[in-house]
Amino acid sequence: MTSISDDHVKVHFRLEVDEDGWPPASVESLWAVDLGNGTVRLDNTPWFVRGVASDDIIRVEIDDEGVHWAGETVLASENCTIRLIVMKDGGSGAARQTVLETFHRLGTTGEGIEQFRMVALDVPPDADLRRIRKLLEHGEAKGWWHWEEGCVTAAWQATAAESTAMNAHTSPQGRRRRDAVCPSITAAVASSP
Repeated sequence: MTSISDDHVKVHFRLEVDEDGWPPASVESLWAVDLGNGTVRLDNTPWFVRGVASDDIIRVEIDDEGVHWAGETVLASENCTIRLIVMKDGGSGAARQTVLETFHRLGTTGEGIEQFRMVALDVPPDADLRRIRKLLEHGEAKGWWHWEEGCVTAAWQATAAESTAMNAHTSPQGRRRRDAVCPSITAAVASSP
C-alpha cells in the first residue's frame, strides 16, 4: 500500500459469515484512492473479501453517514490476492515475516496479521507466478501453511493447469528435483525461527 493521503478513503465490503463463523467479521474495510467519479482504486490487500485485489477499480455508494460501501468491480487490475495461514512455528511473527520476505523475492507484496496467523499477498501480473504457485504447493505439502486464492486471474489459473500436468507426469524423484528449482527460498522458509 502507498502512504495514506487526503484522497484515501475507507471502503467497506459486506461479508457473508459461514456456519463456522468465518470470516470473523461481517464487514471488511480497505483503503482506497477516491477517483472522484463514484469509483475508487483499492490500495490494500484484502484479508477476507473474495473477488477483489489491490488496484481494482470499484464502484462505491456513499450512505447518509458518509460511509463508502463497495459495489461492483468496474475494472480488474490483473493483480491476484493469495492468503496463507502460517503453521510453521505456530504462525509466529518471525515465521510470518519470513514468508513475506520469501514471496517478496518472487515479486509479491503483502502483510501479516498476528490474530489469525495470516499473511495476505498481493501478486502483480509481472511476478513469477509459476514459482509462486510451486512454493505455495511445496509449503502446504511440508505443513508450513495452508493457502487460498482470494482473487485470481487467467494467468494465475494457467499455472494451476501446468502444475497439475507436471504432477501427473512426474515421479516422486522428479518432484524432489522440482523442489530444487528454488532451493534458497525453500531453505529460507524451512529454517525460519
